[in-house]
Amino acid sequence: MVYKAEYIWVDGTQPTSKLRSKTKIIEDGKELPIWGFDGSSTNQATGDKSDCVLKPVASYPDPIRGGDDVLVMCEVMLVDGKPHPTNTRHLAAKTEKKYKKHEPLFGIEQEFTLMKNGRPYGFPPAGYPEPQGGYYCGVGEDEIHGRPLVEDHLEACLAAGLSISGINAEVMPGQWEFQVGPLGLLDVADQLWVARWLLYRIGEDYGIAATLDAKPAKGDWNGAGAHTNFSTKEMREDGGYKYIEAGCKALGEKAALHIANYGTGIEDRLTGAHETQRHDQFSYGVSDRGASIRIPWQVAVDRKGYLEDRRPNANIDPYVVARLMVETICGAMK
Repeated sequence: MVYKAEYIWVDGTQPTSKLRSKTKIIEDGKELPIWGFDGSSTNQATGDKSDCVLKPVASYPDPIRGGDDVLVMCEVMLVDGKPHPTNTRHLAAKTEKKYKKHEPLFGIEQEFTLMKNGRPYGFPPAGYPEPQGGYYCGVGEDEIHGRPLVEDHLEACLAAGLSISGINAEVMPGQWEFQVGPLGLLDVADQLWVARWLLYRIGEDYGIAATLDAKPAKGDWNGAGAHTNFSTKEMREDGGYKYIEAGCKALGEKAALHIANYGTGIEDRLTGAHETQRHDQFSYGVSDRGASIRIPWQVAVDRKGYLEDRRPNANIDPYVVARLMVETICGAMK
């Protein structure tokens, strides 16, 4: 007997990486082996030295094929066993190990936009729908578009054992969000990539694409982000508010570094309008969705909890963003 393993990896496309995958048939009882692929077709190698290596790092039940089949998240290696230059996971692994004592946790709010015929799903063939306002967490055919796909995606993520904590419709027709976490650095990034893969794959069955473009519709519409909620052990314990404020200040001191690594098209999204701070300014505040960093009101009441970095784009590499947040905040702790 055999089972099917879908090997998933992040390619070398610039400026925003894409997901790739292929299927390997494995005998029952056999562990997931390393595998190879043609890196010259994924922007990760030249034709004369095209071999790249897939190293399994996490596996999940395959909710689409079912049975004993699995989804396998991989990192890309060179044939000599070293991490490929496009492999951002190996740096994240080093950071997770270095700051393990702080027990950092993440919750990432992944916004995305469903697309049909080159337009956000629910936009009319010509012109624009009613202005944003009634779509956020709305209900009804006149305001909500793509719910069956989104519900199927949620069920698939849960069946795969992913830590999905919720979904909601967003402020533009065809725009949605799912949340991954709370999880540690590597787990939240691995699971976010797999959840994205499932979103794209299920979209195939509906004939609907999903995009992580930071500004899929120009004009008076919110962009798409990946608001990143972050806490450490110190923040979550009694008296943790001082660590939250210190974390905000540390992020402010390295604002330019983070903005440069928070996704393609960030200047188009972080304009100072549409619930954002400008990309070239930094601020934090309680319950302020126009700030770079929001401290939830309940956190201010409890004097402990977490902070929300509202700057990351929907198209972030979560390995990079999570690593930088840990290095900046935990690295500033005394």
